[in-house]
Amino acid sequence: MPVLPAFAELVRLRTGGVYGVDSATLGMALAAGASQAGEWVGFAGWDDFGAEAAQQRGIVLGRTVLVPSPGEHWLEVTAALVDVLKVVVLRPPGGVDAKSASLLEARLRARSAVLVVQGEWPRCEARISAEQVAWEGIGHGRGRLRERRATLVARGGGRMPVRAEVVL
Repeated sequence: MPVLPAFAELVRLRTGGVYGVDSATLGMALAAGASQAGEWVGFAGWDDFGAEAAQQRGIVLGRTVLVPSPGEHWLEVTAALVDVLKVVVLRPPGGVDAKSASLLEARLRARSAVLVVQGEWPRCEARISAEQVAWEGIGHGRGRLRERRATLVARGGGRMPVRAEVVL
């Protein structure tokens, strides 16, 4: 699955895989590559989804499905999204048990989709997190924020942690 150029050396999204992130920004960024390549993407459990922020991160809103509050039906909703979309970004409402995770993982493999999870998940291909973040643009209390630089690290997949400097 395509990723933004800034993430190319950090992680490769393999269909059928689950990838963990520690922030909404990273969740959107991982979905943006597929969205820009023409794929449909979805977000479930994002009751604070910001359309403008998503668009600025590279999400094509015309090919985006949003289920802001699936509540207790989050598993069924996510499975339905996986059936029709290539990338689904999920914020589960709480802890995810191994059985629920296995059911979704089987569905991902059958449908050649990718799941990006903000929060805990029993088994991930990789977990991407920000180690250091620095904002640029405000000098001496004046001006506007121009960019956010981050050192990201990807762990998992039986390999050594991989780090990359990106501009978010």
